[in-house]
Amino acid sequence: MNERGKIRDYLAYEFTEPIRDPLWNHIYLTPGLKEIAATQAFQKLAGIKQLGPTYMVYPGATHTRLNHSLGVFSLSRRVIQALVSFDSVCTLTAEGVRSFLCAAMLHDLGHFPYAHSLKELPLASHERLTAWIVRDAPLAGVIKEAMHADPEVVAAIVDTGVDAGGSAEIAIYRKILSGVLDPDKLDYLSRDAYFCGVPYGVQDIDFIISKLRYHEPEGLVLDEQGLHAVENVLFSKYLMYRSVYWHKAVRIATAMIKKSIFLGMRDGIIGPSALYGLDDNDFFSKFGSDTYKYSGLVKAVNTRQLYKTVAEAPFVAGNPSHERLLDLDARSELEGEICGEINTDATGVIIDIPEKISFEVELQIERAGDLVPFVKAGTVFSKDVIGGFAGTLRKIRLMVHPDLAVESRSYGDIFRWIN
Repeated sequence: MNERGKIRDYLAYEFTEPIRDPLWNHIYLTPGLKEIAATQAFQKLAGIKQLGPTYMVYPGATHTRLNHSLGVFSLSRRVIQALVSFDSVCTLTAEGVRSFLCAAMLHDLGHFPYAHSLKELPLASHERLTAWIVRDAPLAGVIKEAMHADPEVVAAIVDTGVDAGGSAEIAIYRKILSGVLDPDKLDYLSRDAYFCGVPYGVQDIDFIISKLRYHEPEGLVLDEQGLHAVENVLFSKYLMYRSVYWHKAVRIATAMIKKSIFLGMRDGIIGPSALYGLDDNDFFSKFGSDTYKYSGLVKAVNTRQLYKTVAEAPFVAGNPSHERLLDLDARSELEGEICGEINTDATGVIIDIPEKISFEVELQIERAGDLVPFVKAGTVFSKDVIGGFAGTLRKIRLMVHPDLAVESRSYGDIFRWIN
């Protein structure tokens, strides 16, 4: 039997262990993947909420990184099943597919608690942390023995900073796992919408997968009939950021957590290693303790005593004053000036600026045997439209302790500092 036949048989017959999932119904694992799912490293993800503080706005949003990881794995298996039906797929191996499926299931092992609150801090990326975990004992041994997969390949698929040795197969898996129609995005948009009780993120998964094509050397491309599926993903992403991910209350809670940890790192109280390997409970136990100098912000979030937004303005890309504040040290300096002017301590004022988000699509569309860039394939999502999406989402907000917000102060001229 050739390699493609081995892969097809493996994907069709070896997945015998069902797990119930509210979104995708049954997710089937192999006995080896079930062993991996039972490891401490994977089970730790059950203690990390996928959307961090979003449950304060959407009470159903208590699903976890473990739920999401299983969903990403399931969709990844379906994508590979679709791709190996094409004769053009000649570079995949059975061992490579096993390693890819491990990477799909384990891709968030190094994720920090509280969603993306710590994303801008000087820490190793969660992908880099994942690569460290899968190459270390005991998980590396389980990957080798239970899955007959290569931990080094798993790490290289998840973390693009790992040298792949020029492997064309690893390059394909990276493109599948990270892109506009990747299993990660398809799962989190649909799953987050489901648990938040909003309709915006739902994707037509069966249709999308049926229109994926494999192309040398591009890897993953999309049949022209699936063009509107990309448009739906982009608009869903925009609506989910607007109504869920960057909801004002969520941004406030996120900014408070980040401010607490930033101050601790700035003062040398904590280092990066103190933040690695934590779940939500670990985080609140460690940084919500009275022994931590800036625990007040963490405890306030935990009890929903959120800061108040007293001024806001659109973030203008290219504005030097705005761009300067993307640097956390410069932002902290300005916060300190404002604290001095209104006579409060370093924790009383927070400036929040969401990170840059991209709606650009590099996916190639297959039309009559030729490849056409998405933006030239007849989509309504021109560069101006995409730029408008990002522009309406990013706002600079000044947040203050609730006691400061109710005092008879005028914050109307606060943005003189950043004009």
